[in-house]
Amino acid sequence: MSLLVVGLSHRSAPVSVLERASLPAEAQAKLLQDTLAAEPAVEAAVLATCNRIELYADVDKFHAGVAELSTLLAQHSGVGLDELTPYLYVHYEDRAVHHLFSVACGLDSMVVGEGQILGQIKDALALGQELHTAGRLLNDLFQQALRVGKRAHSETGIDRAGQSLVTFGLEQLAAGADVAGWAAGKRALVIGAGSMSSLAAATLARTGVAEIVVANRTRARADRLVEILVQPSGTGVAARAVEMAAVRDELTRADVVVSCTGATGLVLTAEAVATALGLDVDDAVETPAAPAVPAPAPADADRHAAWVENGSAGAVRQAVRRATVPAQGAGPVRLALLDLAMPRDIDGGAARLDGVHLVDIESLAEASADAPMAADVDQVRTIVADEVAAFGAAQRAAHITPTVVALRTMAAGVVAGEIARLDGRLPDLDEKQRAEITQTVRRVVDKLLHAPTVRVKQLASEPGGAGYADALRELFDLDPQTVAAVSRADLNDPNRGRS
Repeated sequence: MSLLVVGLSHRSAPVSVLERASLPAEAQAKLLQDTLAAEPAVEAAVLATCNRIELYADVDKFHAGVAELSTLLAQHSGVGLDELTPYLYVHYEDRAVHHLFSVACGLDSMVVGEGQILGQIKDALALGQELHTAGRLLNDLFQQALRVGKRAHSETGIDRAGQSLVTFGLEQLAAGADVAGWAAGKRALVIGAGSMSSLAAATLARTGVAEIVVANRTRARADRLVEILVQPSGTGVAARAVEMAAVRDELTRADVVVSCTGATGLVLTAEAVATALGLDVDDAVETPAAPAVPAPAPADADRHAAWVENGSAGAVRQAVRRATVPAQGAGPVRLALLDLAMPRDIDGGAARLDGVHLVDIESLAEASADAPMAADVDQVRTIVADEVAAFGAAQRAAHITPTVVALRTMAAGVVAGEIARLDGRLPDLDEKQRAEITQTVRRVVDKLLHAPTVRVKQLASEPGGAGYADALRELFDLDPQTVAAVSRADLNDPNRGRS
């Protein structure tokens, strides 16, 4: 196993960089294809969410792999490699497995314990399978990550350590008040009809808003979301769909706006918000750009990974957040804005308007950094550590399986050849005698091979046991092509790794 992950997230990069580096669906597909086209990767998967972009690959060379994956991320994100490099983290082999399992459990999420990441991991696996870029290692890895995440949520109280990003955002808008009481009777505008927007609409409906208006570039998706909201088995809230062109008009009637689209530009400008509230557009001040973050220029990936993990990086990021979070407008809140998109949908300058309260990904990161950690987090960390060890052992054991199968295949061939030779020497044997001799020879071979093959699997599953497969091939002079054929047959199993 030579698993490598190169990525950046809300923990390593400021929101301004994450916004620019976001990958739409078509860019993700192209990134995967280009990763396989370039050496040294033989498998690839990409996990791209609103607050992380990670490229996973099975590589045969570490340093070449880090350089290639970093370059590809820069090319496809549109952020220059020199600018992107200080924010990248690198994990290899067991550390990479530990990272993904932690992500799947919600330990690395902006809101600890949130469960939406499991759906995003499943989508990442599905894309890799669809494009045939996820092979044996990444199929096994992502499938196991999903199981580990589900185990963490079912066996612990990690859900109590945090909520979904939507719920946490609404709590920030409510500013300490009961969310249901704060939302009661309000008119809500939801911009977008994807998974996050649908979750936001359902959450708003449960909190007791009076009406939900859904706007989306594809009207059919907005209509479908409204159907789900108003049907008897749904939330029963009053809801209607509108075209994106109607958003400005709906702003004049809305009390709460939640936006999460895949747009690359702003969906709501500060000017549009000011106009909807009847304010002077000159009051809509653009949010100043994030200042450059001083960062060391690591000599190699190991030094950079160490820098990302130490406390100085976190201190710099917190300073950036404090410097870039805009001051909220004065006076009673007339319009509450929740921006869950990456890159952002709502102009940060809107927060400076009187009567406007804006919560976005950046301010959520600031708030969640101070949230208390639940005691269950330690239990989840134990689960992750155990699962990482088990996954490593299983992968090492699986590595030797084709060699063991090839050995037994060779032994079966030897038995068949000797029985055929016996038939030539003793043609008068009846079927019963021949069957008894054949069974005896097979039992002898099986008994001779049983103990060493069982033991070699046990040894191979331990750390440093990868060399046992090579030793077995050398001792029994096994044909490497036969071993490779067994591996390919296992990899091409249509039932393997399907989610």
